[in-house]
Amino acid sequence: MTGKTIKLSDEQIDELGRELDAIKQRLIDDLGQEDRDYIYRVVKAQRALEVTGRASLMLSALPPFWLAGVAALSLSKILDNMEIGHNVMHGQYDWMRDPAMNSKRFEWDTACPSDQWRHSHNYMHHTFTNILDKDRDIGYGILRMDESQKWNPYYLGNPVYAFLLMTFFQYGVALHDLESENLITGKRKMSENKELWAGIWRKVGKQTLKDYVLFPALTGPQFLTTLSANATANLVRNIWAYSIIFCGHFPSGVATFTEEETENESRGAWYVRQMMGSANITGSKLFHVMSGNLSHQIEHHLFPDIPARRYPQISGEVKALCEKYNLPYNTGRFSKQIGSTWAKIFRLAVPFGPRGGTDTPTADTVEPKQVAVAA
Repeated sequence: MTGKTIKLSDEQIDELGRELDAIKQRLIDDLGQEDRDYIYRVVKAQRALEVTGRASLMLSALPPFWLAGVAALSLSKILDNMEIGHNVMHGQYDWMRDPAMNSKRFEWDTACPSDQWRHSHNYMHHTFTNILDKDRDIGYGILRMDESQKWNPYYLGNPVYAFLLMTFFQYGVALHDLESENLITGKRKMSENKELWAGIWRKVGKQTLKDYVLFPALTGPQFLTTLSANATANLVRNIWAYSIIFCGHFPSGVATFTEEETENESRGAWYVRQMMGSANITGSKLFHVMSGNLSHQIEHHLFPDIPARRYPQISGEVKALCEKYNLPYNTGRFSKQIGSTWAKIFRLAVPFGPRGGTDTPTADTVEPKQVAVAA
């Protein structure tokens, strides 16, 4: 890694860990009716938007109703995936003991089976955040998103692959757990993916039947216009989800780590890695809700199983801790974060030119190294 080095003593790292543990415990102790009411309101709004969208598409041959249907369905799918599905499946609402809000039982409106997502995201990504060759979210197996990834001519297509991933993001996420790059290199056998493929085909089949056959058929003579509206709503959701997620992980200033650097990582050092390997996006309250509060990606990586609505409440404290320990608190407007992310995608497509990420902090002094599993 290149750039400014973060120097913390073992005692500082341990103290930071204790301070963050205290914040988490305070949040856990305070969970209650307000959190319950909040998630139920979001679910109610999501369902109302879906009903409104489906009803509008009964008259989708008329452009105003087509646009209204697309807008309502797009918002419904975004809420379902971001503020409800993503957060519920993190276990943020398991304490409610409501089967509909249970992380192990929830299924969302997207192509990726929830059980596969919980493995690739909750376990792999949140345990090994930004560790090269461990966190497969770095490039999703198809992109070069870090200079430490060895360049080869395939990466000349980096911007094209990124555009396709953005456009078909729900399918990219669905295929993520197959580890296609390991299949190509021979590290993984096709026979190991039989159950995964079966789950993907079942879920993709259900989603395709719902969005492109059943609901269009229910609108009768508006079949084709409804089908196009559903496809557009899925596209809007894909672009939005991709953009928010990439803004939280890949803009300028986000650090990556090696397995050697994180060996025997302490809990405090795990917290440091989450802070240095994430980025936030500034915006309005509505913007945060529509992003599933992943606009507070730093706080989410610190406390992935705490209700996301709580992240804005603690962001000031987390930022103050970063200042106290001379750690970066990477935040900025959406335009700034997405701009630097796409600039990185284009820059890393080639093996030459000015090295990017020179402002990226490194953590080569973040020791001792005791691996702490994701909180």
